[in-house]
Amino acid sequence: MNPVLSRRRLLMSGSLFAGAAAVQGLTGGSLSLVNSAMAEITAPLSPIRMSSNENPWGPSRLAISAMEAAFDKSNLYGGIANQIFALQASIEGVPPDCITLSAGSGEILQAAAVLAAWEPGSIVAPYPTFGQLIRTAESLGTEIINVPVNKDMHIDLNAMYEAIRPDTRMVYLCNPNNPIPSIIEKKALEDFVRTVSRDRLVFVDEAYYEYVDNPDFSSMMPLVAEGLNNVIIARTASKIHGFAGLRVGFGFANPELIGRLNQVMTGSVNILAQYGAYASYQDREFQDFSRDMNKKGLAIIEGMCDELGMNYIKSNANFTFIETGIEIQEFQRTMREHNILVGRPFEPFTRWARVSIAKPDEMAYFVQTYQKLYS
Repeated sequence: MNPVLSRRRLLMSGSLFAGAAAVQGLTGGSLSLVNSAMAEITAPLSPIRMSSNENPWGPSRLAISAMEAAFDKSNLYGGIANQIFALQASIEGVPPDCITLSAGSGEILQAAAVLAAWEPGSIVAPYPTFGQLIRTAESLGTEIINVPVNKDMHIDLNAMYEAIRPDTRMVYLCNPNNPIPSIIEKKALEDFVRTVSRDRLVFVDEAYYEYVDNPDFSSMMPLVAEGLNNVIIARTASKIHGFAGLRVGFGFANPELIGRLNQVMTGSVNILAQYGAYASYQDREFQDFSRDMNKKGLAIIEGMCDELGMNYIKSNANFTFIETGIEIQEFQRTMREHNILVGRPFEPFTRWARVSIAKPDEMAYFVQTYQKLYS
């Protein structure tokens, strides 16, 4: 291993693993250990952000170093988009001309909403789900056909198919979903996308796919590699790469559709973020570390739910969805008083809370606080 990179890793891991060591052993046994066998965890000085599904560890040291080195290029227009496309093409197995770069995946979502609104019509979407594309489409006069999740709180593909009308311009899917971190079974999703995309756009938002560890999940990227028409896939560096404030995203589609998306986007990814993303997508060690820490954090909060008999959705992302039985505005307010920020309301599940996964010691503090208040 490169000795410079090794030293960077050592410096990074010294601070990163300190928090994890504070709760070593929690994931293997009773979460009552938080209150008994361990000393009480001191309240943090600043709020713990469990509200926005950010990566608490990122960006990686390699990404930060790349951005620091790129500062002397910040007077220049352009950047290294072609290098990024080549890298993404090698990772995803698609041609470079099937990729576009955006200011977060939100820009792809908004551009797709504009494409759908070029002709009057409707968009079919699950409910609840991530709302950026939907809000943009509504603002442009597109009707949104909301299809409730099923009784297991999974996206109901059969109901979505039945909701499609002749004027439906697009079907939107978020997989894993958000705020409910469930997935769509891979074969059912592939069949659905192949069928529906014959006549209209299908948008698959895969913002959280790097966190999924589930044999029933598959990205729809092979359909883009195959050249299937009318399929758009969105990806983001905001989650596992820790770029939420830097704004880097990607759209994947056939070249003709990429061209249409580019017509309604600004090309606004700054040069520092480009260099940072180029480094981060090659930093497999940091991605693996982030996944591992996410699993540890999930185990802590899911362990609490199991111990207290609480309903929750088994997570396929970097957040979970738990039934507190308390109106979410009240739960938000109470947790905020203890320096914990949790997700906003998501109708109709107003007695459920979306909780983003923080560092393991912060998750232990959440458990300790919740147990003191509600158990």
